[in-house]
Amino acid sequence: MRSKFEKISLIFGGCILGLLISINLPVFADKTKTSNLPINELRTFAEVFGKVKSDYVEEIEDKKLINEALTGMLSGLDPHSTFLDLDHFKDLQSGTSGEFSGLGIEVGMEDGFVKVISPIEDTPAYKAGLKSGDLIIKLDETSVKGLTLNEAVKLMRGKPNTSIRLQVIRKGNDGPFFLTVNRAKIKTKSVKSKLIEPNYAYVRITQFQERTGQDLAKALTKLRKENKFAFNGIILDMRNNPGGLLNSSVAVSAAFLKDDKLVVYTEGRTQDSRMKLTTAPENFIRDNPTKNNYMRKLPQDIQDTPLVVLINNGSASASEIVAGALQDHKRALIVGTRSFGKGSVQTILPMNNGTAIKLTTARYFTPNGRSIQGKGIDPDIIVEDGSEFLAVRESDLTNTLSNPQDKKKNEEGNLDNESSIDLPTSDGGEALRNFKPIELGGKDDKQFNEALNILKGIDLYQKN
Repeated sequence: MRSKFEKISLIFGGCILGLLISINLPVFADKTKTSNLPINELRTFAEVFGKVKSDYVEEIEDKKLINEALTGMLSGLDPHSTFLDLDHFKDLQSGTSGEFSGLGIEVGMEDGFVKVISPIEDTPAYKAGLKSGDLIIKLDETSVKGLTLNEAVKLMRGKPNTSIRLQVIRKGNDGPFFLTVNRAKIKTKSVKSKLIEPNYAYVRITQFQERTGQDLAKALTKLRKENKFAFNGIILDMRNNPGGLLNSSVAVSAAFLKDDKLVVYTEGRTQDSRMKLTTAPENFIRDNPTKNNYMRKLPQDIQDTPLVVLINNGSASASEIVAGALQDHKRALIVGTRSFGKGSVQTILPMNNGTAIKLTTARYFTPNGRSIQGKGIDPDIIVEDGSEFLAVRESDLTNTLSNPQDKKKNEEGNLDNESSIDLPTSDGGEALRNFKPIELGGKDDKQFNEALNILKGIDLYQKN
């Protein structure tokens, strides 16, 4: 007589095999060039499932166990692949439209803790002083260790005007410290702009959302009309920009590059993950690109105006695509510090039950064939902002995707041609705890002021 546990294992194993065979198995076989399923491993999975069901100290719902298994499967691939349950799939869709409720940070997981990839400008997290690279180890009275990323994000989200107490570890600090952050309705404005002074324009992109390309075109057109004459220079600020939608990065590039210039190409295992995206409108406008090409209304002199692009270690993904394209085409001078180094493409794949997975499906390359994965974009002119020693980048994350242009990684997991920054382990803790971000584009912004000086130098050189 078989035990109850063995029966559960056999039944569940049969269900798993049946589902795998019935759900898109031909596609699975084509993409992996094999029709062999890992039977032994699936049997072990079924045995573990059955053992948890029968012996765990508390009764656990099947749905929770399956969701946890899916979360573990994806999070083990790289820092950016993840399983999205119903709530988090909706949150992601809200985020790309620019409105959601919470703290306002782009996060990932590192050693079981929540790692801040980048605080979103003008949000509660940004104003409270959270920095790229911070590790959040406690949320109110709940330890983050042992939580999934989705569970941690759920705790951080909440009704506007409620507060949460974060316990934070920061490299260079002498111990954990606490920050209290008030939740708010986050309405991120992806494009901010102003005339710095006559003939010099400043445009800041905080995220790449659905309307970023359109908003950029409107902002540049408005500033150009206010100025009355062609600009002597434009500063495009993408510091602390965590990225966003790929087609929006193509749209931003199209504002400054000539027609049909290559912006980015991607390489993956499947045919639909291999793309070459140029500044042609069909690559960033979904509905009737010819008729609705908002970039066509831009003054022609914008594409010939001297351009400086500001980046730092918080500039990731889509912002690195723009910086890389403008650098490769020698269209702009890149100023600041080395960018984050996220050179992978995540695709949102909806599932039949309303959930989704965010899966890394390709690596992207700049027009000249550079992979920035784990390396970032090196500025043409390095201008530090005083906090470079706190920088955390893609190459510092565990289980990060490799760079195909490197033969191997060293024992620490850093790329062979990367040099890790030595971080202080004591002293300065109080200063770090009290760190507050400067107003980007303001009088105390060293990188911004240097960019303006560079543009004025170019103007003076051209006049002489």
